[in-house]
Amino acid sequence: MRIKLKKLNLSILLIALFVIFAKFRNMVMMRICSKSLLSAVLTLVCALFFIGTAQAQQAQRHTIKHGGMEREYWLYLPEDIKPDAPLVILLHGYKAKADGYRPEMMTVAKENGFALCYPQGALDGRGKTCWNVGYPFQEDLKTDDVDFLCTLARHLQKKHDLSRENTFLTGMSNGGEMCYLMAYLKPDVFAAFAPIAGLSMEWSYKKYEAMKPVPLMEVHGTADKTSKWEGDPFNEGGWGSYLAVPQAVGYWAAQARCTHEETIEMPLVRNKVILHKYNGGEPAWEGGPAVEVRLYEVIGGKHTWALNDMDTCKEIWEFFKIYLR
Repeated sequence: MRIKLKKLNLSILLIALFVIFAKFRNMVMMRICSKSLLSAVLTLVCALFFIGTAQAQQAQRHTIKHGGMEREYWLYLPEDIKPDAPLVILLHGYKAKADGYRPEMMTVAKENGFALCYPQGALDGRGKTCWNVGYPFQEDLKTDDVDFLCTLARHLQKKHDLSRENTFLTGMSNGGEMCYLMAYLKPDVFAAFAPIAGLSMEWSYKKYEAMKPVPLMEVHGTADKTSKWEGDPFNEGGWGSYLAVPQAVGYWAAQARCTHEETIEMPLVRNKVILHKYNGGEPAWEGGPAVEVRLYEVIGGKHTWALNDMDTCKEIWEFFKIYLR
């Protein structure tokens, strides 16, 4: 098995041992036959198997040296993962922790056989975990997260026999901003991008040009007060100036030479979700599928992963798998 198990859950183990002790005590007191001994052993085996299986389905902590720092990441590898499997890297939001972040994505990884990595952002001058995307208050931050994510991707591909061509990037909020930045700078490392409640910063929009057509999807609430749907050209929120969400997504549709928009109303769960699908783009690679750009407009949605409005994790993978090679 490719996943090293963590320490056994002590409380569950103690319960199992208590059950066995009770059975042995009854055997002595009541002189019960050897079938009870067999039952006790089976109880322990089943308990240990249950614990081991549960632990195997969790992401495991690892570290990697980069930029003079020890960086953390959590990695989930399904038990039956195949060689050259896809890799999805998922980035947390500002102030968040990678450990335990968006566990719903592990279910999708297990069902579809891809590796899932949760890197931990470094601390900024405020002492908050983050991705360095050029916020005004990150001006003195020296962390090179662009290179870190590329280094991490190559490390995982080599160490765990994962696909170099089928590596994807998604992230929430600050992690979404990082997705936009990587779409500009590293479309050769990541095959497609899925920012969730993310922003396209004005400084990067003006500084960089898309290197090639890039598949990208965004999920964003129209009532998001942190990452405003209408943008923030005057930096009223303190994150820096950023584009309106339709403009940010529209840029990538234009760069991909998409020719038409298809509007789809998703099945209603809570808030209405309208999918704007930009089709007819150039091939992602020679002979490959046409680049598609998507915007999931969550009407009245706030600054969330939108799990109460749609199956966000599944939608991300359904989009990514279009570009499997």
